[in-house]
Amino acid sequence: MRIDIGGGVRLFVDVEGPGLVPDGPAMREKPTLICMHGGPGFDHSAFKPGFSALADLAQIVYYDHRGHGRSDARPREEWTLDTWADDIVRLSDALGIVKPIVLGQSFGGFVAQRYIARHPGHAAKVILSSTSHHMGMDRKLAMFERLGGPQARACAEAFWTRPDPASWEAYWAACRKLYNTREPLDPQAGERVLANIDILLHFVAGEKKGLDLRPGLAGAQCPVLVLAGDEDPVCPLEDAREIAAALPEAQTSFVSVPGAGHGTWRDKPQEAYAILRRFIEA
Repeated sequence: MRIDIGGGVRLFVDVEGPGLVPDGPAMREKPTLICMHGGPGFDHSAFKPGFSALADLAQIVYYDHRGHGRSDARPREEWTLDTWADDIVRLSDALGIVKPIVLGQSFGGFVAQRYIARHPGHAAKVILSSTSHHMGMDRKLAMFERLGGPQARACAEAFWTRPDPASWEAYWAACRKLYNTREPLDPQAGERVLANIDILLHFVAGEKKGLDLRPGLAGAQCPVLVLAGDEDPVCPLEDAREIAAALPEAQTSFVSVPGAGHGTWRDKPQEAYAILRRFIEA
């Protein structure tokens, strides 16, 4: 379904599980987990069906960022982190969600970090998953070279420094297989993604250059889990450590998953979902 979040902007939203469940003589309200996908330019489909493993704990709200996937197309002047971050509040208001648990994966984690900075009291909890606070070029290139050799490094450097359709195509062909440490459980999962590469190229060539999200993290007012795989080439482990160090120590949890790449649940589902469950239940 498409939900109007104000100003005629409609986001595609899918909800898994009830928010209220019978519990003895009363109805118990489950927390709401809002899942923000990666990219930019991709959609929410990578969360399915895996995140159904959490549907007994929380009502799960999947959505496609403004301009992405099945959400309405929007002009490029709206393709900004500030806009995408504010959309979490707009969507929560439209759906009547109070104090959500917000999970941002990869680029969704960029959005979640900006959301913390702009709306520090809005969430009950935030999960920053397989994400970075900056471009981090040197770390990216070193990891891609370690995992894929000089060709992978060259393709990564070409794309991240000179993003265009040709460098993207070469990068994705050479480097996508290095993002994770195991083959996908569903080999057709990537085919289901509705991609808008124009948004990706726009962001990499523009706002991502010079980005540093750490200054906005100090004001976080809720528990934050920073979750990372130690074999992630595109959002390396050291980036996650620096994010955790920028957050208030008393309410920050940092967990790395050995042997996992980008999106820990893809490579180590049992371990990753157990970590997420403990954080949601706490």
